[in-house]
Amino acid sequence: MDGQPTADIVDRIKDIPIYRESIERGHFPILEKPEIARGFPDNWMTPALAAALEAGEAEFVLSTGTNHARMQIIRPPYFLLNSYYQLWSEHPDIAHTWHEGCRRLSLTTMLATEHVARVNAKKRGAEPDASPALEDRRLDARTLYLNLRLDPALWERDDVERMLAEIRAARDEHPQGLYHLDCSSYHLAHLVRKVGEWDLWDDFPQPASIIHAYEYTPVNVRDYLLEHFDCPVVDLFGSTELGYLYYSDRDGKFWPYLDKMSVELIPVEPGSRIYSLIVTSVRNPHMPLIRYRSGDCARTLDGTPDPTKISRFCGREKELLATPDGPVSQGDLDDRVTVASPRVFVHQLRLKGDTEAELHYVTFDDAPLEPPAAAALEKSVAELTGRACRLEHRTHIPIGKSGKYAWLAQDL
Repeated sequence: MDGQPTADIVDRIKDIPIYRESIERGHFPILEKPEIARGFPDNWMTPALAAALEAGEAEFVLSTGTNHARMQIIRPPYFLLNSYYQLWSEHPDIAHTWHEGCRRLSLTTMLATEHVARVNAKKRGAEPDASPALEDRRLDARTLYLNLRLDPALWERDDVERMLAEIRAARDEHPQGLYHLDCSSYHLAHLVRKVGEWDLWDDFPQPASIIHAYEYTPVNVRDYLLEHFDCPVVDLFGSTELGYLYYSDRDGKFWPYLDKMSVELIPVEPGSRIYSLIVTSVRNPHMPLIRYRSGDCARTLDGTPDPTKISRFCGREKELLATPDGPVSQGDLDDRVTVASPRVFVHQLRLKGDTEAELHYVTFDDAPLEPPAAAALEKSVAELTGRACRLEHRTHIPIGKSGKYAWLAQDL
């Protein structure tokens, strides 16, 4: 797009205060999150938006802010859910489970469950329960949220048996005994580990389709899921403010899903083959985003800035690690871990001052890596980061307060 939205897009946004100067200049600079927040919501307010808010056709929400600052936005009710449903209903590998009326069981962060329960309690004029009942965890007639704990590594047998019972009940509601599993890949991997540990596989019916859509999924975690589930496992990429932009097929290849959108890729720094996503979207009619920096990073199949050739979404721009050889992303570290051993489940790089680092890691079987694999990984991470690296085996890495893992941490 090269900074110049089409005439029909300019016509759509001409009354929005934040864009007036750009329209007058005939050039649209990249829109950063702080600029969106500056003067919010007056910098977005138009008579049409005010009317939509009054009528309940638009609402204020916060972006998830799991690994970055939360941002207030305005969108139609159920905007992200409807984006998900539309993509699910059209996905070439799993559309059949949508059209067959499968229940959607969501196994993701406790924050997501709490949000749904809070909305339902508000509808009843009640205070949300600290441990919401099943009915309060229903987002709509089709979607139920399962998780009630912050850290899935700390699920106890009662937690797992309850979730499996709720899965079976949803499965039994379907004439063919089918259901769709929506998840954070880490949460599902933790469930698989617990089910195996307690020999509960007979109580865990196989889903007809799986979508993981909440965070970066390490290669080892995806492979672990593929080993245990005989159905398509699909990744969706998107955000609270944009909806979903890309989807993977069952083989892991990403395809654009740019309904009312376009994407530019800009190197995070000159010469880098890690690209920032710059998105223009009018999918949300109440808050169209023009050349918006989403904060996400991607790599492409051939290293060129072609958004149709994205091979992976490799982390957040704010979490890039500066090294003597250029920025390193979450995906770059993940590649080194994957090559070293398929047994690594969770890993976290902890920076020690300016020259050292520790790689903390948990394996799927809780046993440390064999000495040759550990030595090779230490060497590989040191080469990647330009820091002396030491591996440290753990049986537990605490999850963040958002319910997601941080791949990079710094000990002050």
